[in-house]
Amino acid sequence: MNEHYVHATAVIDDGATIGAGTRIWHFCHVMSDAIVGEQCVLGQGVFVGRGARIGNRVKIQNHVSVYDGVVIEDNVFCGPSCTFTNVLRPRAAFPTDPERYAPTHVCRGATLGAHATIVCGHTLGAYCFVGAGAVVTADVPAHALVHGNPARIHGYVCACGASLEFEEGRSTCPRCGSRYTKDGTVVAPADGRSSGGVR
Repeated sequence: MNEHYVHATAVIDDGATIGAGTRIWHFCHVMSDAIVGEQCVLGQGVFVGRGARIGNRVKIQNHVSVYDGVVIEDNVFCGPSCTFTNVLRPRAAFPTDPERYAPTHVCRGATLGAHATIVCGHTLGAYCFVGAGAVVTADVPAHALVHGNPARIHGYVCACGASLEFEEGRSTCPRCGSRYTKDGTVVAPADGRSSGGVR
């Protein structure tokens, strides 16, 4: 596999870890101690803070800041200008000790729409889908489709992104044929494999 690519205008601080095959585009900044996995794409103007952790095959579109305390697992899509935070009550005159950052965990396969805002301290479950412009103020279950301000559950989606319709707690994806079960807000593959994330 080829080494990573970094555009001439990007800044990668000493101590940052960048995986093989990753492409980092115009005016990005990856700080020391940040980890970016393999085969990722960081679009124009992306910022990755110290202590941020980004998995493999993650696509981060233009103008997204991934702050210290944010963990993004494999195969996550972050739409243009989606917003992460890491402090619940910021005050410019009272700097926050990094140990008091509220962590955010985005589980594998999740999609965050353009201009979505993720209030820190929450977990976004595997393969969840956060609509454009949504404001996430609570944990999001695996496979849930959420949108609005504050974001609410409006349905469920397959790992491939297609909508799921449940009858008596069971659903088959109309696109790829994957089967799921649902108990309350808990959606899981029917073969018993865990989707991970919030249940």
